[in-house]
Amino acid sequence: MAFALFDLDNTLVDRQSAYEDAVATLCRRRAFGREIEQWLLTELADRANLVDFTRLHRAFGLGVSAEALWQEYVDLVASAVACRPDVIEGLMQLRAASWTVGIVTNGASDIQRAKLAVTGLAALVDGVAVSGDLEIRKPDPRLFELAASRCGVSLADGGWMVGDNPAGDIGGGHYAGLRTIWLRGRPWPDSNPSAHYVVDDVTDAIAILLTESLE
Repeated sequence: MAFALFDLDNTLVDRQSAYEDAVATLCRRRAFGREIEQWLLTELADRANLVDFTRLHRAFGLGVSAEALWQEYVDLVASAVACRPDVIEGLMQLRAASWTVGIVTNGASDIQRAKLAVTGLAALVDGVAVSGDLEIRKPDPRLFELAASRCGVSLADGGWMVGDNPAGDIGGGHYAGLRTIWLRGRPWPDSNPSAHYVVDDVTDAIAILLTESLE
């Protein structure tokens, strides 16, 4: 059975623009100054969860609760994020070609699942594993195992991992026994295992997978 796992942020969706839009809108709504906006842009650059907003609340003595700000941010990110039509079409082509497709992503469960729901990706894949579900993050092989299990397959049968993070996606996929496709962009650590393919866009990765299924 052909099987592929995909990263979510900056692989299937553009997290960068969504988080920047969400921060800008949040600060405008709440009349937060430039200092708070810059703090958020810096602290949420790689990941975001409730703990970050707890730290924000304490650092600036805000009159609104951390929980309320976090939920507002989650809603704003969900409204800003999108999955391109050509990516959706590519995933549909994989499914039509009898591929089992899953998503394995680091992040807080509520924000990641909000993205999956609003983009329609949740309905297009066989299973999803979010690090916040079990507080296990890529490159931990257990998160890949969970994703495979939720897709109804086993890592022992082999498969693919597609993502932009050299350590989390490519290194993690390698140690989980998967072949890998890297979306170039981030600096590549010298110690990281090499990806099987390197591409510029996730649609290029999907095209490779579709070719593999014909061989």
